[in-house]
Order: sequence, then structure tokens, then C-alpha cells
Amino acid sequence: MDVGSFGFTIAGLVVGFIVGMTGVGGGSLMTPILLWFGVNPATAVGTDLLYAAITKASGVWVHGRNKNIDWKITGWLSLGSVPAAALTLWFLSTLHADTSALNAVIKQGLAVVLILTALAILFKSRLQAFANRHAGDHYHLSDRNLNILTVLTGVVLGVMVTLTSIGAGALGTVALFLLYPFLVTRRLVGTEIAHAVPLTLVAGLGHAGMGNMDWSLLGYLLLGSLPGIYLGSHLTGRISDSVLRPCLAAMLLMIGYKLAF
Repeated sequence: MDVGSFGFTIAGLVVGFIVGMTGVGGGSLMTPILLWFGVNPATAVGTDLLYAAITKASGVWVHGRNKNIDWKITGWLSLGSVPAAALTLWFLSTLHADTSALNAVIKQGLAVVLILTALAILFKSRLQAFANRHAGDHYHLSDRNLNILTVLTGVVLGVMVTLTSIGAGALGTVALFLLYPFLVTRRLVGTEIAHAVPLTLVAGLGHAGMGNMDWSLLGYLLLGSLPGIYLGSHLTGRISDSVLRPCLAAMLLMIGYKLAF
């Protein structure tokens, strides 16, 4: 294994460790790290999407066995996100001949979504408290309107994730907190992961079809991330969320700012 390949494996180990310990940070860290290594933005996004689909698939299996997935919510989200992913892929394919334009669109999208993700991570507990506090208010939605909003949320996530590989985790979880305040946390997390797998798989295969994929790079990332997730999951709770989340949010804000300007 050469120095570059070793670096990708270490990057996978670090990101996997953070994801295992905090539950967030996968795409929002991996894609900027790949850009830092000099990977083409489109290739970084495409590779990270399939990386996310593979790593989260095991999570779906575990959460499904523990009955932590609300398949109805997953279905409504996918009804919006998968067609949105397909349309976004079509849009990107129209720019594929112009590499500089494609990379510019992806980098600007990354900047916006990274900043939004950082804010979601930073204010997650406050947003959750707000949702819980107002869960019993009279503003609650009818089933029909709630389903429509869930589909629209899926549309937004489908566009963001396909364009940048980021957003399904932190932003998707916050959206579910606000839409379904009575959904217990373990089912909310399981539902978000179950929705992320088909979305990232469709988006990742679409990018692969456009040539935005490095299969050897994907292998090196998985080689590091799988043991990293295992190690990080055993340290969950050892370091306070009040320390980890502000640090992660600050890092994402800095990366987002750098990409934007």
C-alpha cells in the first residue's frame, strides 16, 4: 500500500471513528477530506455516496431487527428523495461535458450544505427541545398534510445529497424531529438511516454511471472506516456531546466558508 492509499485508509478510520462515536459527520467530513487530498469534486461526491450506502446498510439491518424503523415515514421520504435524486443527476449530466462548471456547482453546493449541517449539529438539542415543547400544541398537522411535508422534505434531501453527498444525516434527523416530535429517538435515527441507504445508493450509482467514481478509493475508505465505526461505537458517551458537537460544527463551518469564498 503506497503513502496515498494509506492516507485514504486513515481518513476512513478517522471518519468512521467519529461516526461511530457521535452518529453524525460521515459525508460532511469525508467529502471535504477527499477534496483536501486533491480528489476531483465530482469523483469525491460520487465515491462518498456509495461509501455511505455501504456503511449505512449494516445500520439498517441492526435497526430493522430491533424494530427501530418506521417504514411508512421512510416510504414517504423516499417518494420525494429518489425522484429528486434522479432529476438532480440529469441536471448534473447536462454539465458533465463542462468539468469546470460541474465542479463549481458541486463546490458551491457543498459550501451551503456544510454550513447548514454545522448549524443543525450545533443547535440540534435546542431544536429537539422546541419540537418536544410544542408537540401538543394545536398547530399539529393532519395526516395528509404531514405526508405532503414529509415528501417535500425528501425532495430537498434528495437534491442536497445527490449534489453534495451531505445532508441525509444531520439535516434529515432535524427535519424528522420537527415533523414527528412524538417519534422516539431510536426510531427516528433508524428511520433516517433506512431512508439514507436507497437515496445514497441511487445517487451513487448515478454518479458512477457518469464516471464520477473511484472504486479503488472506495475500497481504501471502507478498509479504514469499518473498524473505525466499530471502535467509535464502543466509546459512545465517553466524551460529552457538549464538547464533540461544537467542535464538529466549528470545523464544518470553517470548511464551508473556505469552499464558498
